Order: sequence, then C-alpha cells, then structure tokens
Amino acid sequence: MAVLWLDEISADDLEQVGGKGASLGELTGAGLPVPPGFVVTAGTYRSFIEEAGIDEELFEAVDVDVEDSNALADAADRAQELITETPFPDDLREEVLEAYREVGDGDAFVAVRSSATAEDLPDASFAGQQETFLNVTEGRLLERVRECWASLFTQRAIYYRQEQGFDHSAVNIAVVVQQMVDADKSGVMFTSHPSTGEPTMIVEAAWGLGEAVVSGAVSPDNYVIPRESDDEVDVTVAEKKVMHVKDEATGETVEREVPEEKRDRRVLEDEEIEALVDLGERVEDHYDQPQDVEWAIVDGDVYMLQSRPITTIDEDASASAKADLTEGLADPTKGVTDGSGTATTSSTESADTTASDEVIVDGLGSSPGTASGAAKIVSKLDDLAKVGEGDVIVTEMTMPDMVPAMKRASGIVTDEGGMTSHAAIVSRELGVPAVVGTTNATSVLEDGQVITLDGEKGHVIEGKTLEPEEETEPVEEVRPQSPVKPMTATEVKVNVSIPEAAERAAATGADGVGLLRTEHMILSLNQTPEKFIRENGEDEYVTQLVDGIRGVADEFYPRPVRVRTLDAPTDEFRQLEGGEDEPDEHNPMLGYRGIRRSLDRPDVFAHELEAFRRLYEMGYDNVEIMLPLVNDAEDVYAAKSLMRDAGIDPDKRKWGVMIETPASALAVEEMAAAGIDFASFGTNDLTQYTLAVDRNNEHVADRFDELHPAVLRLIGDVIETCREHDVDTSICGQAGSKPDMVRFLVNEGISSISANIDAVRDVQHEVKRVEQKLLLDSVR
Repeated sequence: MAVLWLDEISADDLEQVGGKGASLGELTGAGLPVPPGFVVTAGTYRSFIEEAGIDEELFEAVDVDVEDSNALADAADRAQELITETPFPDDLREEVLEAYREVGDGDAFVAVRSSATAEDLPDASFAGQQETFLNVTEGRLLERVRECWASLFTQRAIYYRQEQGFDHSAVNIAVVVQQMVDADKSGVMFTSHPSTGEPTMIVEAAWGLGEAVVSGAVSPDNYVIPRESDDEVDVTVAEKKVMHVKDEATGETVEREVPEEKRDRRVLEDEEIEALVDLGERVEDHYDQPQDVEWAIVDGDVYMLQSRPITTIDEDASASAKADLTEGLADPTKGVTDGSGTATTSSTESADTTASDEVIVDGLGSSPGTASGAAKIVSKLDDLAKVGEGDVIVTEMTMPDMVPAMKRASGIVTDEGGMTSHAAIVSRELGVPAVVGTTNATSVLEDGQVITLDGEKGHVIEGKTLEPEEETEPVEEVRPQSPVKPMTATEVKVNVSIPEAAERAAATGADGVGLLRTEHMILSLNQTPEKFIRENGEDEYVTQLVDGIRGVADEFYPRPVRVRTLDAPTDEFRQLEGGEDEPDEHNPMLGYRGIRRSLDRPDVFAHELEAFRRLYEMGYDNVEIMLPLVNDAEDVYAAKSLMRDAGIDPDKRKWGVMIETPASALAVEEMAAAGIDFASFGTNDLTQYTLAVDRNNEHVADRFDELHPAVLRLIGDVIETCREHDVDTSICGQAGSKPDMVRFLVNEGISSISANIDAVRDVQHEVKRVEQKLLLDSVR
C-alpha cells in the first residue's frame, strides 16, 4: 500500500513512515488527541524513483564535492528537477487522492509534512531540513508531496548528510498528510526539565499557528510549571507582535499583526495549563521518557501535533541540583586554565611553581579567566609555529591569521589594543583569558618565562598559579544549565567574529547572531581581496566567504544570523600581501572602510553579494545582510541597487544598516523609507565618533564611555523613530554586554540585544528583570 493511516502506525514503523509519522501514529494509538491523517510511506518514495528509472541518476547527481559551491548547487538543482518533473503513476495518484478525500469529507485543508527516515534520531538532526506545507487542498496535494520528496536534495540537506557520513541512497522520506488544526493558540511543551529531567514542565505559547513559535518569528509567553509541588506557575508574558494564521481568501498561511488588545495579554488560562500538564504527563508516561511536544488549542480543545524525546537531559546531573527555572540559567563562573588551554576552577593545593604577588605587566583585562603557561614572544608570523598547547602568546597585536595559534594558547597578552581590538574580541569568543594594551609586554617578558595572567583584572605576574581542580571545556562554560532560557520579549543574540567560535556561541542559547564579522574571514586569507582574487580566482574568494558564513548559519539554523559586510580599515589591509596598494591614511578609523569602500569598489563588493546569493540558493534563509558605516539614505539606495544586480531581492531578504555615526542616527528616518528592515547600533564606533575618542588608543581609554548622555540620546532617538516606521532595532557593539546599557535599551524598547559570548547569560537575566519590572510598574 502507498499510504498508511495514522491509526495503523506505531513506533515500530519508523523505516516505513519516518520519525514524524511514527510518532504521530504511536500517539494516535495511545488515544491521545491527534488530528486525523495518513502517511505516504517511504517505500512509496523509493518505488516512485525506481519505477521511473531516475534512482541511479539521482544518486550520481549528488555524489559531488560539497565544498565546491557551484557543484553543490548544480547537484541540488538536478536532483530536485528529476523528482519534480517525473509524473505520478496513475494508480499512485488515485490512492493518495482517495485517502485525502476521506479526511474531513474531502474538502479539508491539510498539512503536508516531510518525515525522513533518519529524522529525530539521537545521532542525526535532519528535522527541519525538509519541507512542510500548510493549508493544502486537493488541487496541490500531489505537487506538495513531490516537493517534500525533492526537499531531501536541497543543497543544505546534501551538504549535511555528506558531512555526517550518511549515504544519500540509504535515507528515504515519507510524507505525513494530516488535517490542519486552525489553532486559536499553540506552542511547544517540555514535559520535564530538559537539562536535569526534574518534574518541571515548560510551556511556550503564542496566538495562531505554532509555526510562528517554532520558527522564532514571535517571542512566546513562557510558563514554568512545578509538577510535584504546590509552587505557583512562573509566568512570563511576552509582547506577541505577529501570528501565523490561515488566509480565508486563499487558504495560504500568512503572517498577521496581533491585534493590539491581545499583544500583551496572557495566552493560556489556568485550566488550559492544567489540560496541557495532564496531556504532557500522559505522553511522558506512554513513552516512559520526557518529551518535547508541539500542541495547539482550538475552541478549548487541546491537540497534539508532534512529540519527540528530549535528548538534552544530562544523565550525570546531580539529583540535588536545583535549576533556577525562573531565570533558566546559572550565574557565570570565572574560568581558570591550567596551562593546557582547558578552563577550570581553582584549587587550594600549591603548584610546583608558585606565582609571585608582584605585577610585572599591567593592561586591560579583556577576556575573563586566569591562565598559566610559558610566554611565547610572537614578533612575526613565523613565530607562531613555536606556540604549543597551553603556552601564552605575547605579541604586539594579534591578527586574524593568528587564530589557529590562539586556539592552542592558554592566554593572550598584547602591547597594543583596547577592549574592542582583535585580540580582545577573538579571545572572548574562544574562551581564552587575555590582557591587552600593556604597552610593554613584548619587551618586559622573556621567551619561555612562566607567567600567570588575570583576564579580568588585567594583571600579569611571574610564575604559575594554584593547580586546577575541576576541568570544564570552553563550550561548557557558556552553555546554560537548561536550554530553556529566560523568556523575554527583547531578543538576546550573540556576537561572533570567527566561524571557529560558532559552536561556543550557539551553546549560549542565544536567539541568533546579531553580528557576524566578514572581515576576519577575509583577513585570515593573509591577502587583500584584490590580490587573493588575482591569484586564486573570483570563485575561490566567494567560496571562502560562503564556507565561513555557512558554518555559523548551520550552527544556529533556523535562528537568524546577521552578517556584516566587509568593514576593515586600511591599516589592517596594509599588513597583508598586496597591502602596499592600500592608501596610507593618517586615521584609518575615519577613512576608507565600511560601505564607502564597498560602493567605491562595486566589482569586489559584488563577490560578497554573490556569496549571500549562493547561501540563499542553498536554503540558508536565516542569513541577513548588514551594511556597515552607512551615513545616509544615499548609501542605502546605492547598496540596494547593487544587491538587485547580484540577484538578491531586497524585498524578500532581510537586510539593514549599522548605526555607527551621528549622521546615520540623524538620517535613520530617510533610511527607513529606503526599505531597511533593521538598524543595529555599533556602539564602539558610535561612541568614538560622537566623543572624538579613538577606541584603540589606550592613552584616552578612560574617556571612552558608551553611556555618555550624548550617545544615549542618539540611540534613544533612533529607537523611537524606527518603532514609528516598523523597523527593528538592535545593538551589537561592546556596550550591549553592559548591565547599565541593557537596562537603558529595554526601557527604550529596543527589539534585540547582541552580546559577547561570555555575557549572553547575564544579559538574558538582566533583560528579564527589566521587563518584569516594566510589567509590574504598568499594573501598580
């Protein structure tokens, strides 16, 4: 049979109906409230391609080098074309349509959902890579089924399977056809604490269809429900700006604004929470393990749309550990390294070499933690070879091509630079303690000398600190104790400078990436873009950008990743091969950088835009374009025109600008009219240009103040103007990690805050505290 009804399916039928289909069948058989439907089996897909004689050509087409972007794109196009252009056999067509006519008396709106046979397995994460179509009727049903099959061969899916070692021919796909639930309210539910397994239920809820919650389009309400105590339910009511609903005229799923009177209203009533708790306990009892459930409510009736096991529970977690679920995260602990580059907590036992109390080098503590190791003086790139695991790099200033050595090091010390220098930013992202701006470390310290640095206080002392006791990996330092972060209406995102930091950044539980810098990817090539293109070709340059961005986009998908186009000053380019052609500028920070370089060299900028176009073609719809150092609407219109020339539709993709100069702050209304989707504050530059303070000059570091009233007034005015024009606002500068700035921004109504990796947890806490105070103040 080509189809199986849900009430005929159990968990044992995984190979026939895929993970989603098996789960829905099992739930139906257990008497749980699942909307009716059927599954077009995986065997039907296999018979379809084999009987049509396209199977061999299909698998040959996708047997390509996935690192070759052009080859990958061609493979995906050919594979999908083979499936979508092959007609349905008559007997299969009739069987599927006959089954559809039995759902809802033949005129039902149905959801057509891919269900890959490797989906929802502990060692694979194919879920979300294949297509789902909502509100489908008979006229387009067969087309949508075929498109689900074809989605097994998108660029992203091909790349993922090859990287994970899955044989393309071994993965089949079923398609679930299920009556649509026209939800009044919907969301997701963890039946037990997703980190420790404790009997605490977490529910997220929003108005309309659940796709808005799952995709991240809306900030949902959050309900934390103790199951074995009389403690009250902890409720966080978010501002729900949009909802997904069925358009009555077309039947299509559309995004609508939530009516004003419902935006701040609590979604779930007490009796609905009780119904969900009961349902959650039933499904957990049935599977005998905690579940991650998608649910919907229609006219007071609760339906289960999907359930899968929670795979994030730490089996080794102490039974006595009490997670602070109202905050969702633990307080950060300062790391210590033992000279091997592994973060630790300190011990009370002495080491072989005890550190002295005398500070021999002093600077700015730019990346927290303490490290001990042998100092390795790096005065030229060739010196990087002598940096071993656990050594401390001591250099005048770091550059992007030092990143591999920085990953090996236990600490970083530089003569130059401030809190926003390359050394400071990259060290924080890698979780490596760092002291910058010492002015004299390379002349005072000796090669091989054992030192200890304090990345918070900015001190370097001679000798080794106390021995470490308990080891944790850098990724674990930033990972929340529970993946359920504090629910906030203001999104909390993370800044990423290098693709190597993507895993650590994603582990924070951030809502996405507010800033991914392309310049570090480009500068790490050790050649200016023009020279690299001359020697390696345009395609290789584009491929380097695609690979760098894709690594981060994969880690965060479907959470948004906001990518800033090239913004490197000429002094950084001058140190690369080909840099002799760069202008020799007296003050590069005020010179040939950002959008002004891109518009002046549209031939080079076109390659960056081509990288974005390829990423969109590969399915990375979570990538957003951000233009740096924009001054006015003229810059925006010029960039928008170049985007269109590159094959990017600005009306369909999300893009915006950095607000880094007083001019851009004052001209934001005109830029909103030009079509930007968001404006993001770069407070490092906005502060230096407003206060005339060079942010990389340690001599005036004490004058650099992002909280200066003039800077705050510019920020506040921009937020107000953007809100009037329905333009999102965000911050991705260093100041976004500071509690005082967070409080100011939330009170002003900013849409999102992007923090440094090591500050995400604190910012999430602070945002929730401020939002709760605002709610309380509004009702008092």
